[in-house]
Amino acid sequence: MVNLDLLYKPVSLKPDRSNGRLIVVSNRVPVPTASGAPAAGGLAVALQSALRSKGGIWFGWSGKASQEADREPQLRTLGSISFAVCDLTRRDIEEYYHGFANQALWPICHYRLDLARLSERDAAGYFRVNEFFARRLAKMLRPGDVIWIHDYHFIPMAAFLRQLGVQNRIGYFHHIPWPSPDTASAMPHYDRILRSFSSYDVVGFQTEPDADNFRDCLIESGAGRAVDGNWCEAYGRKFQVDAFPISIDAEAFALEARLAERNTLVRRMRASLEGRAMIIGVDRLDYSKGIKHRIEAFGAFLERYPEAAKARVTMLQITPKSRSEVPEYANIQNEVAEEVGHLNGKLGDIDWTPLRYINKAMSQSALAGLYRMARIGLVTPLRDGMNLVAKEYVAAQSPDDPGVLVLSQFAGAARELKSALIVNPYDIGATAAAIARAIEMPLEERQDRWRDMMATLRDNSIDHWTANCLQAISGESEADLEGSLHPAGSIIRSGAIAKSEPWLAASPIWTSLGY
Repeated sequence: MVNLDLLYKPVSLKPDRSNGRLIVVSNRVPVPTASGAPAAGGLAVALQSALRSKGGIWFGWSGKASQEADREPQLRTLGSISFAVCDLTRRDIEEYYHGFANQALWPICHYRLDLARLSERDAAGYFRVNEFFARRLAKMLRPGDVIWIHDYHFIPMAAFLRQLGVQNRIGYFHHIPWPSPDTASAMPHYDRILRSFSSYDVVGFQTEPDADNFRDCLIESGAGRAVDGNWCEAYGRKFQVDAFPISIDAEAFALEARLAERNTLVRRMRASLEGRAMIIGVDRLDYSKGIKHRIEAFGAFLERYPEAAKARVTMLQITPKSRSEVPEYANIQNEVAEEVGHLNGKLGDIDWTPLRYINKAMSQSALAGLYRMARIGLVTPLRDGMNLVAKEYVAAQSPDDPGVLVLSQFAGAARELKSALIVNPYDIGATAAAIARAIEMPLEERQDRWRDMMATLRDNSIDHWTANCLQAISGESEADLEGSLHPAGSIIRSGAIAKSEPWLAASPIWTSLGY
């Protein structure tokens, strides 16, 4: 590994507002391989474009375990970007990642209090690991750097950085839902979690309801209040709280979908369908995705609409496994597999398997091609911060003969893609009826709905999202904040976000940050 001495600079107690780098922090880091090509989805492409335009560091966990108690970052540099990662001990991984992050914060943020495991040991590990990362990052910072921290793994990191004397601008983006106060207050060390947010200059959420829920948490806990529009005041600091709905590069994905029609896997799938209509679902294996409810709805559709069974309508559910070490994920894997077997055994025939269930990841190219051939995109999570699969499905469609998006009202994407067929995923009968409506929808209506949603995706691309977030974090929109309760940090004058490069796109977008 490269020596990091040149990156280690003492933290400035007074920020320099010029020549700063961008520092991105996330649980997982798409470190380039020996060939120089990183494993990255659309989000990683956008973040790397921002890093490349300004120069900077992408910092986080390596995904590996180490026996050493004091582990320094390992570095790989590609152009103007340094990828710096740290190993964790097995105890750290068990308590910080498998424990508090994924068995406390994740279920609570997705309104599943029944699945939350509240452990003082895990909570202590979560804060300990955040301090560990903060101490190593602080050594690498320069006065003008702007720091952008991503997701629930690292909520307390800014608080530890402030304790170490860091006064740089720090922003945070929460990729998953933020629940209402009565649910959020179930978090272990809830007061400390809320206090941690006040150490940021900007706290971003996927939707306005998520941002409203967070503001309500500050108010109802007595910790703070909303002031001046999107600003909050809590724990002696004033900071911005706003919604920044994440998106995709719709034009690039549309091009990939067109090119993917020649993909070998896509051609095989088309041939196997023999002209039958296909419904597609693509989700990581997680209880928040509503996969079991979706399968039940597809079964109800086939039973209630015999003409669909006669036409051999087929559903493809692609569900890569994740977090197998967490018991709840092993349980949902068994439940889904049983539901698939039950449906196929009951409704299938010797020459027709109604539901094809795939438990492995696929390339972005293959997914784009499969989206394009699907008559219906069935995206029905029980709760989701945004859900980019919905946006990818829309972008992949042929303008001449687009498919129909059936979308859960509990996905953040439903607030933007209003021309989808919006459903309550808990209502199996209503979802089945929406599938039937989508199958029968006339071409003109499909085209009108697709054009409306595609226009929305073009207006809010991943590059727009990145630029808007960085503008807020850098303080460029902070003209009237001279009277802030805390010194403003350094700022970054971002140029245009660089265009994505084809060699960067390799894997589904959710892998970018280590979900």
